[in-house]
Amino acid sequence: MKYIYPAIFTEEEDGILVDFPDLPNCYTDGATIEEAFENAEDALALALWHLEAEHAAIPAPSVPAALHVPSGASVALVRTDTLPVRQMNDTRTVRKNVTLPGWMDTLARERNINFSKLLQNAIRKECGIGV
Repeated sequence: MKYIYPAIFTEEEDGILVDFPDLPNCYTDGATIEEAFENAEDALALALWHLEAEHAAIPAPSVPAALHVPSGASVALVRTDTLPVRQMNDTRTVRKNVTLPGWMDTLARERNINFSKLLQNAIRKECGIGV
């Protein structure tokens, strides 16, 4: 699901703090404005995905003009999508049909190779995800 929420960006000595007033436990930071925005998108997606997963009420985004913005800070709208987070956290098992030569099947069975585990590890490695 796609969302847009206002965030307050506050520049500090060591970077930029980002706070989402509508989501009390949603905040992040970044060394640069680009990193702060990128981290804000990620933090917002994770916070909203968690609410979706818990079937909790998702607060309506505030109107930016109605927010109290501290001196020196600025407000910006941050857009995010929870679909990628939902997909990365989908732990359902999915059945796949695999075709391989007979000799390979025989050898793998003789060595008690777990095909599911092997395929999962190979996909993680191919995608650069820690095994």
